Amino acid sequence: MTTTTACATPALAERVTKSLLGYGVIAGPLYVGVALAQAYTREGFEPTRHAWSLLQNGDLGWIQTTNLIVSGLMVIAAAVGVRRAVGRGAVPLGIYGVGMVVAGLFRADPGQGFPPGSEGGTISWHGLVHLAAGGVGFVGLAIACFLLAGRSGFPLLSRAVGVLFVASFLAMNASGGAAWGIVTFTAGVLLVSAWLTAVSVRLYRSVA
Repeated sequence: MTTTTACATPALAERVTKSLLGYGVIAGPLYVGVALAQAYTREGFEPTRHAWSLLQNGDLGWIQTTNLIVSGLMVIAAAVGVRRAVGRGAVPLGIYGVGMVVAGLFRADPGQGFPPGSEGGTISWHGLVHLAAGGVGFVGLAIACFLLAGRSGFPLLSRAVGVLFVASFLAMNASGGAAWGIVTFTAGVLLVSAWLTAVSVRLYRSVA
């Protein structure tokens, strides 16, 4: 192997790692941006009453389904980048990405009057898979917050984000669909999405 080839190989590996981590930088803003755009434009959807997963229903439900799948694939790519960069925290982050993809493939059930005219109240098999995928993915994301805390540049805040995110998910389920529970969980999603972007940026910059 020539000296030029030996130097090129590590450089290529670094570029690949940085490219993968780049998906982590944009995954959160993409998911949040697309969801918020729908939340304030879809007829009958009320951000203080309806969880974003309900956007999978109706004629335009394919938008949120695609949003979940594409964002999830980006998170999985970021997890591979984390594995290449630091190793620690990659698996639970990948589980979160897989959870998003599965939640996208298996549509959430209508509820709380969305889409307009739907009765809701029943749980289908695909709705159960959606809920299970989300729950497992959220646990993975919270664990990743702890495992990556030391590499985040803000270890205490990183752990706090993990705790607050889980608390927001539990609050939504405990509220029985009340506005405070939906708003709390939405805030949790915004917070953890910002965390993913911040950590991905820091790891991206750390790759020589």
